[in-house]
Amino acid sequence: MGLIDERITVDQNVCHGKACIKGTRVMVSVLLDNLAAGKSYEDIIENYPSLVIDDIRAAIAYGALLSKERTIAFS
Repeated sequence: MGLIDERITVDQNVCHGKACIKGTRVMVSVLLDNLAAGKSYEDIIENYPSLVIDDIRAAIAYGALLSKERTIAFS
């Protein structure tokens, strides 16, 4: 899975077991929320200086992988 394996971790002792960027407490969901809100990669890195572009790409890949496994019903 490339970037996902290299950059994403799930640890029950970190952020209640939510997927995070390795070595940080920055959750994948936070990065995806920022992207959905229209933030650029540069904006996100400015707000989370421990991150690099490949961390954001890994978050997107992780979200894409999850969307293949699960659907949400909208009314």
